[in-house]
Amino acid sequence: MTETTRPWKILANPEPAACARTLAAAFFREPAISWICGDSQTVRTFWFDATLRAHATLPGSLRYALTTTDGQPVASAILTPPGATPTAATRAAWAARTLLRCGPRALGRTLRYLRHAEAATPAGTWTLEFIGVRPDIAGRGAGRFLLDHVLATTPAPAGFFLTTADPANVPLYRRFGFADLRRTPVGPLDVTAMAKPGTGRP
Repeated sequence: MTETTRPWKILANPEPAACARTLAAAFFREPAISWICGDSQTVRTFWFDATLRAHATLPGSLRYALTTTDGQPVASAILTPPGATPTAATRAAWAARTLLRCGPRALGRTLRYLRHAEAATPAGTWTLEFIGVRPDIAGRGAGRFLLDHVLATTPAPAGFFLTTADPANVPLYRRFGFADLRRTPVGPLDVTAMAKPGTGRP
């Protein structure tokens, strides 16, 4: 399934590994991922690969890749449907991969962040887990184009939820209709939970 408009093309549900590589590049300075993974591009890529492999097992989960017209990936977005949770076996496999490839610090810090995010999620909402643009493409409208598409095409009568540890992202998401729910410290991070109301229509 493809939607095209110059100069971008949106691909629905590409391979998790492709999204992982794009997001590892996009999040190279993002506070939460830096806290979890450190400065290593390799560790970030392994972390995203393990996380997106687990996420892909969730029924109804969505992945989007934004590419140039010649197929080069430049951005990605990952969404979780309301109420979706991985099985115990999937959680165990994700934890084993993360521990092996990223180390105990990355595993422990991810679990701390997840506990906060899961506790803050409003009932019935879709969760925008990640959206990121490759740094060499930033400032060209790719992120806005992808987020507009995600918000317009996802059937979310109860709306959307996200968390961000980057203060610069908060005003950006407000421009897309998200409102602050609460701010919570997680380790050294100041995490803002935000929600965008839905239409109430399925």
